[in-house]
Formats: sequence, C-alpha cells, structure tokens
Amino acid sequence: MVRTKTIRRSFIAGVFFVAPLIVTIVALRLLIGWASGFVNPIVEATALSQYTANITLVAQAITAITLVLVVTILGYLAQRSIGQWLFAWFDRAFGLVPVVSVIYTSVRQMTHALRNRENRYENVVLVEYPRDGVYSIGFVTAESPESVQTVAGEAFNVFVPTSPNVTGGRLLLVPKTDTYDVDISVRRAIRLLMTTGMAEDQTGIERLAEATDVDLPDVDDLEADRPD
Repeated sequence: MVRTKTIRRSFIAGVFFVAPLIVTIVALRLLIGWASGFVNPIVEATALSQYTANITLVAQAITAITLVLVVTILGYLAQRSIGQWLFAWFDRAFGLVPVVSVIYTSVRQMTHALRNRENRYENVVLVEYPRDGVYSIGFVTAESPESVQTVAGEAFNVFVPTSPNVTGGRLLLVPKTDTYDVDISVRRAIRLLMTTGMAEDQTGIERLAEATDVDLPDVDDLEADRPD
C-alpha cells in the first residue's frame, strides 16, 4: 500500500515536471511551422539550396537571418524622414487598389495601434463563449462600428484567441454589458493561453490536485522513500 502511494506520488511529480517541457516543445513547433511558411517559399523561389551544397537547413537559416536584417533595416528607415516619406508613398499607392486597400489599411491600423500601445488594446476581458456559463479570455481591440452599436448598444470588438496557438481565433462583437473585466495583464493572459492553463501559480496546481483527489508529492516524502 505504501509502495503504491509512493509510485502514484512519483508519477504525479513526473507529470508536473514533464508537462511544461511538452507544452514548450509544442509551442516551438507551432512557431517554427509558422516561420517556415515565410522562409520555405523564398528558399524554393531563389533555389538557394544549390549554393549550400543542397543542405536545406543552411539555406533556411540564411534566409531567416536575411529576413531579420531586412526587417531591421526597414524599421530603422521608418524612424527617419526619408523612410517616413517612402512609407507614406507606399500607403497612398496601396490605397488606390480597391481590394488590397481594405486589407492593407486594416492591418496597418492594427499594427499602428499595437505599436502605440493604447490602453484600449491592452484590456483583457472574459466573455461567455462558446456558450453561456463557459468563459473565454478575450482582448478588446476597439469599440465596435456605429452600425453594430445601433443594434447591440455599446459594444466592443473582442478577439478570442485559440490555445495554444494564440495567432488564431475569432473576432466577436460583444455588448459592453456582456464583457467582464479581469485583473490580469495581457502578457499573463497570453502565457496562460500558450501553456493551455498550466502557467499558473502553485495554488492553481493545488486546486487541480484537490479536484482530482490526488495528493501532491512532497519533496521530503520522496527523499524519505528513496532507497539508500
């Protein structure tokens, strides 16, 4: 009986040790897969592999480093007068294309808002989604358009990310009365989503163990049970 309890405690200790590693690996795989979507087409289009002895990994690394350098240079130019003039010209040029202008302008406004870090883009709320009684973490991105508020009253645009891939999700138009402010930072909310709820404090782990009727392993007990 004592040995069974020791085995169970050891298993639970192993789960709590391995879980963060597994979540980290999954998050890295998602990040690498997302980055590959940009790098691989460039490698294939430029046939860069033939200059790296057909070693695809080296070609991908060179492409990724080049992209980082290009983005950094563009960011540097954007802070100078000539760069601001060029980017303003590009904005006007893209604005003349009917379909492209809608997409480009929307993304441009979003990145501008995130860069300026306005308060309304830093607000974390809970919304009852996908059904009443079940709450999801959402980020208020802006007030809803006037046409929406005419129907729903005062409302917010709320982005509800998926977990653990926070780059995907749904945009909900939620009445203000149906959003619930929570005392949590955006960084902590994102960490919570990316770790599927495992990046909580010790009290959260204790509540989970209590709910599953499992005793948390005690370090002293594990040391005592260890054979000499």
